[in-house]
Amino acid sequence: MRKTLILTGASRGIGKALALELAKAGYHLVLNARSEKPLLEVLEAVRALGVRAEAVAGSAGKAEVAEALVKKAEALGGFYGYIHNAGVLHPGPLVYEIAEPLFLEVLEANLLAGYQLARFAYPRLRAQGEGLAVYVGSGAAESNLPGIGAYAVAKAAEEHLAKQLAAEVPEVSCFVYRPGVVETEMQRQAREAQGSAAPVLHRVFRGYKEEGHLLTPEQAAQALVRLLPRARQFHGKIASWRDA
Repeated sequence: MRKTLILTGASRGIGKALALELAKAGYHLVLNARSEKPLLEVLEAVRALGVRAEAVAGSAGKAEVAEALVKKAEALGGFYGYIHNAGVLHPGPLVYEIAEPLFLEVLEANLLAGYQLARFAYPRLRAQGEGLAVYVGSGAAESNLPGIGAYAVAKAAEEHLAKQLAAEVPEVSCFVYRPGVVETEMQRQAREAQGSAAPVLHRVFRGYKEEGHLLTPEQAAQALVRLLPRARQFHGKIASWRDA
């Protein structure tokens, strides 16, 4: 039986590329993103590749959305786990300046959604004695670059969550995947950021583009798909696109 995976943040960037690469590799998929229209467009493209796929729009940080994702994955058959790729950046302000709703949105998309997925998926995966949980992390988890403080805090916590799950449920292969510096909407937001830390972000993120350091979403996605058969090797660890 083919394996079924949940994928969050599937409507654009790395997530969209991942949806297509996973489908090409034969995985059935349950796709998630907050924006319904682009999500349904990706769903149609995935189905055209010959795999079964469903979609649930909404924030995976909401319990009802995460639960619906797991139920749809079980209904497709062969539920094997999830890849949590969704994230929000909100760059520009210093960390103490960012508005509370924006700070909470960053935490919800990156950290809380990772918890909600585990909350509903892990009991099923543990019962069957195997599974997969991938958390798309970031080097920001180890940096203190002004202007992306909320994102860095959320990613550090998300990566710790992945390692915690790996320690608590060793039968489910769980690891962090850092895709590198990829040309995404977040990169554009950072290059065009407004706020106290904008000059720093402009220098760093415009430099990535001008100096040719950016990977394409397709490169980042292809690397992760190549790593999945070796997931056990990275259990409780951080893998990067270079490991592929």
